[in-house]
Amino acid sequence: MINNLVNKTEKNFESIKHIDENGIEFWYARELMIMLEYSKWGNFVKVIDKAREACKNSNANILDHFADAGKMVKAGVADKKISDLKLTRYACYLIAQNGDSRKKTIALAQTYFAVQTRKQELKPIIMLGRLLGKP
Repeated sequence: MINNLVNKTEKNFESIKHIDENGIEFWYARELMIMLEYSKWGNFVKVIDKAREACKNSNANILDHFADAGKMVKAGVADKKISDLKLTRYACYLIAQNGDSRKKTIALAQTYFAVQTRKQELKPIIMLGRLLGKP
């Protein structure tokens, strides 16, 4: 049962992952908000602000991980611009770490982004090992 939940969680977060023209993966904050079961943008922005502060305090460039990405949406008969962000995996991890820990989806997101980040970190080591003929 736990494995099914983990697999479903991974599929959910992978399903909202985007890849830009340079092959860089990212997530939109508004899509992540829904996955993390936040119903109001204003509440989610508070979590994003905490994550940005954590990013800044780790000496990372906030703009590298939280890029503005406003969108036009239909609002009745008119178009309306809404704010959104393109988030790196690291930004998503920080958001999950600063989310409402009472939510099961937050715990699952924390695990997913931690594991996926670790996999990304290990890729160059594994590739080097293969180049050197080591499994």
